[in-house]
Amino acid sequence: MLPLGLLNVAQGHPMLVELKNGETLNGHLVNSDTWMNLTLKEVVQTSPDGDKFFRLSEVYVRGNNIKFLRVPDEIIDLVKESQQQNQQPSRGGRGGGQQRGDHSHGRGDGGYRGDRGRGSGPGRRGRGRGRGA
Repeated sequence: MLPLGLLNVAQGHPMLVELKNGETLNGHLVNSDTWMNLTLKEVVQTSPDGDKFFRLSEVYVRGNNIKFLRVPDEIIDLVKESQQQNQQPSRGGRGGGQQRGDHSHGRGDGGYRGDRGRGSGPGRRGRGRGRGA
């Protein structure tokens, strides 16, 4: 489970953020970015000693100041479900979805490539030495 995927799913849900300076922020996640910068709304900020509380309507937290995040268990369950849906078994990509040993490449001719422009054929000469007559 990647942290950014977890944050994307956690948008709109409550979370606790502890900062490196010891302050804690309790609020609802509004937005996050790839540097783990967060925007929280309806925030209660607690001092490092735990004796002062401040109510703030919105807070922007720079990602490098975050010590840890605490999210509800339901968010982790939602992330697991979304990852399982994204990992549906599929045959594609470079393999083209063919089974092992199936070399027909969709030609329907049992894999025979036909005349590839070389060798002898109707109205053609072979690849012998020289031009011949």
